[in-house]
Amino acid sequence: MASTQLIHDATIVTVDQAGSILYGAALAVSDGRIAALGPTPELLVKYPDAERVDGRGRAVLPGFANTHTHLSRVLARGIYEDLSPPHTPPFTGGLAPLPLPPLSRDEERVMALLGALEAIRSGTTLVLEESAGLDGYAGALLDTGLRLVLCERAWDRANASIGQPGAFQVDPALAEAGLARIADFHTRWNGKGDGRLAAGLAAWAPDMCSPGLLDRLRKLQSELGAIATVHLSQIWGEVAAVQEQRGVLPTEYLARCGVLSNRLVAAHCRCMTAGEERILGASGTAVAVNPAIAARRGLAARIAELERAGCLVTLGTDNMAEDMVEVVRTAMFMERVRRRDGRHPTPEDALAWATRNGYRALGIPDGGWLAPGNRADLILIDLRKPHLTPALRVVSCFVHQGLASDVEAVMVDGRWIMRAGRVLTLDEPSIVAEADRIARAAWRRLFERRPDLPRPPGFDLGPR
Repeated sequence: MASTQLIHDATIVTVDQAGSILYGAALAVSDGRIAALGPTPELLVKYPDAERVDGRGRAVLPGFANTHTHLSRVLARGIYEDLSPPHTPPFTGGLAPLPLPPLSRDEERVMALLGALEAIRSGTTLVLEESAGLDGYAGALLDTGLRLVLCERAWDRANASIGQPGAFQVDPALAEAGLARIADFHTRWNGKGDGRLAAGLAAWAPDMCSPGLLDRLRKLQSELGAIATVHLSQIWGEVAAVQEQRGVLPTEYLARCGVLSNRLVAAHCRCMTAGEERILGASGTAVAVNPAIAARRGLAARIAELERAGCLVTLGTDNMAEDMVEVVRTAMFMERVRRRDGRHPTPEDALAWATRNGYRALGIPDGGWLAPGNRADLILIDLRKPHLTPALRVVSCFVHQGLASDVEAVMVDGRWIMRAGRVLTLDEPSIVAEADRIARAAWRRLFERRPDLPRPPGFDLGPR
């Protein structure tokens, strides 16, 4: 195979600061980097021996950065989206009235791969995954070819969940276990896959972490030089719990503990005051807005206010789905409805949140936009679809009307992980079949063990 690949005669959406779009253009990739951008005739002459990739009828975009997700939670697809907790007291804690069925280590790996498969198919090239026990499927995720920031989680509140009212019972053993998992995971996985995997750390949520644990996590982050993340102001029950425990709002609590920084990604930030938004912005904290799950919960982050305060806005999927095309459109639509503004944010704004901003927030400033020298993390969009024709304004057309199925190819580090509509790094039929079997069996076990749990309307476990 030629060492250089040349995508030619394409529409290239760079997502640079100027919003540059090149028509009838070519992009050369060599050694995992973008070697050149320019008119097709010029690059064909410059790279005569390159492997040619026909870009006619296609747009080349930077790949999406999903800055907050839990891949294996596709287990609850179609269930938790309709079981959100209340926005007013009394709060009982948790994100859904049904517990998530427990999975074995192998089962969780399969469900995470199902999520990764959906992510790749929707044009995702970079993922921040937050969970406990990531060691069980980190290697499998690395084999997908995705670029990864994997954040092992710590907490020390016992016998409680996010948004749980009542006293904060500190369990030192929980804290020690979480800190040990983070350190061990970083030692084992950071930098693997020729640098595609970065190991980060996570404080679960403000109402799940004591000041002592937050201080230790802050120091550990500094020692490791890692990205950190936290669920922040996710639901109103969390806000009430932190006020009950600490006498301040969640963002004020994190600020007091020294957690906020430009190396932190705060997920959600949709149940907060203007004062909290200003605190976040002053610290340089990035925000992972999760608009699709937020819309399903009947909530919305105030994106315009967060940006004005100085926050770097990025996008994530969170739970049950990994479709970043849906996320980009939902972010724009929700913010337009919230602002009562039919023109702002623009499709270009939303695309930048999901690409250039996401890469920057995760410590990769030379990715998420297309320019010579940047990482070759990119996607090809097939514009020859009825719903994308005519693509007179390609960004607007794709953000407003595009589908995940329009993503034809995905490249990470100069390597195709999906091409001609086929994911090359995963056995898609096997994963889909096995994940379906695992999910149905897990939910059946849960309801057999807990007959007191109400089944959601239309719930179907299928044949045994």
